[in-house]
Parts: sequence; structure tokens; C-alpha cells
Amino acid sequence: MSVPDLRVQIKEMLVKNLMLQVPPEQIGDDLPLFGPDGLGLDSIDALELVVSMEKTFGVGVPSSEVAGKALRTVNTIHDYILEKRAAAA
Repeated sequence: MSVPDLRVQIKEMLVKNLMLQVPPEQIGDDLPLFGPDGLGLDSIDALELVVSMEKTFGVGVPSSEVAGKALRTVNTIHDYILEKRAAAA
């Protein structure tokens, strides 16, 4: 899987599983996912996102500290997934 395809998959997962009212192509790679300056996700969305990542990509998020770093933007999720996959290989 090439790198751009993974970002597209992440955006599609976000829209589908969090029922966002934004098309995947309108989500910027560096757009903050949480807070008023981005998609505005909250803690409930964060839990759903972690579950979705495990189901979709087979990658778990072991703690809230890791989640705080890994789930900031599409790019940080992308890098986290690649890092976990590399470690598991």
C-alpha cells in the first residue's frame, strides 16, 4: 500500500465511523482532529477512533498519552500506523 492510499483510507475511516458531515477529500492531512480549529472531535470520538483503528488497520493505541500524540491529525495517525506496522514486521 502506498503512502497516499493510507491517508485516503484514514480519512474514509474518520468520515464513516465518526459519521462526520465532511467529505474525506475535504479533510486536510494536517487539519487538527480535536478542538475548535479543526474537525472538533471530542473524547467520545477519540474512543471511537481508537476502536476504528484497531478494526481497520489492526493497530491499537495503548494509552491516552500515546493517543494524545498519535491522534492529532491524519498525518500523525498515518505515521503512527506505519511505525506500528514496521515494529510488528
